[in-house]
Amino acid sequence: MLELGIPQLRQVATALAALPRDVSDAERIGLITTLERLKNAASAAQAMAAVDVDHSQRAAQVEAQVPARRVGEGVAAQLGLARRESPFRGARWLSVARVLRTQMPHTQMPHTLRLMASGALSEHRASILVKETDCLDETDRRHVDHALCGAGGNAASLSTRALEQAARRHALQLDTSAVVERAAKAEADRHVTIRPAPDTMTWVGALLPVKQGVGVYAALKRVADLARAAGDPRSRGQVMADTLFERVTGASAAEPVSITLDLVMTDRAFFATTDEAAHLPGYGPVAASWARALTHQALSHDTLDGAQLWVRRLYITPGTGCLVTMDSRARRAPKRLARFIARRDHDLCRTPWCGAPIAQTDHVTDWADGAPTTVTNTQGLCIRCNLAKQAHGWRARPLPGAGRTHRHTVATTAPTGHTYHSRAPAPPGHVDVSTSPVEQLLYDLIA
Repeated sequence: MLELGIPQLRQVATALAALPRDVSDAERIGLITTLERLKNAASAAQAMAAVDVDHSQRAAQVEAQVPARRVGEGVAAQLGLARRESPFRGARWLSVARVLRTQMPHTQMPHTLRLMASGALSEHRASILVKETDCLDETDRRHVDHALCGAGGNAASLSTRALEQAARRHALQLDTSAVVERAAKAEADRHVTIRPAPDTMTWVGALLPVKQGVGVYAALKRVADLARAAGDPRSRGQVMADTLFERVTGASAAEPVSITLDLVMTDRAFFATTDEAAHLPGYGPVAASWARALTHQALSHDTLDGAQLWVRRLYITPGTGCLVTMDSRARRAPKRLARFIARRDHDLCRTPWCGAPIAQTDHVTDWADGAPTTVTNTQGLCIRCNLAKQAHGWRARPLPGAGRTHRHTVATTAPTGHTYHSRAPAPPGHVDVSTSPVEQLLYDLIA
């Protein structure tokens, strides 16, 4: 039945792309509403299929005599790839799906799953209900599920924020101690993160206990209000951001910061003959003019006293965009090789759709199988993806020509037989052009 269903679903996807656009606005709104319900119902079907895959793959691992502590490894990664998401999001989604469909038909949250299947509840809103009840036992969890999603429940009509608060309120009424205990444990998860923002800006965030978070914001706001009252021309947000920086670093926001930044850019962009984008590891593409200003700032003794600028050359084979390789016979990638791999892979895990920072330089084909430690046989992976790749049934290999005649490409095959290809990002300024024999000989000599 599934074999018949998949081609039909593909036909539906094709038909959706060809829907007529010459219709009234009322029909368009009706279409949007119908498609939203279809998305929600599809999410429910995905959740049920995910749990089936989880059970089947675990059984296959047990049959293959995988150690008990490793049973289940790699399953979430397969589901993430199937959904074109990171393994982290795949694992989080699988945990939600397990709650919704555990021990069917006696699932812990049958009414939530029913609302999803009917199209009335989205996957995101269902995950909120799962998260807000994860500290309850099964009986209390089913009580919240029935109260909000069963007959007479209003989960489908509440806003997302109101649904979150309603689920939390029910949980507190049923088991206050469990909710309080979860909140106490959450303090151990406090941390600080950084992620890129548009226009060479960054988001720096801190997950703090509520009293600390509110205290930080109130202190910054108080400084901003006083500065504005004294005639400071900066906006309230600017004063708060500058004050945060100054109190954390101890330096003035008006002074330059002494830090080390790697910057990957072409010689053409460096000497301002083109405006090809540069690449700032840990951030991403930046404008050539911004990169030049950064290098000029580093060279200016008036701006950074005693600062030095180091230029590291990375050679690219013309026409292919392949960085020149470096070889090593060591099992562990040497620091220079690991640094090279990080620059080639733009500091992001090579697993398709992952996007996590590189944590480990991994052998594509295992070193234990006799594979060498070379640029061609190494890739940057996050810890989760590296562990998934070591799970039972996974295989990976670099494609022929990877790193020399074609940008480095890895083919990874999951235990289900599905193969995914990961190609190294194009370096800054790369354009696929023909190469003269003399140019190719020169780059071959460099390599």
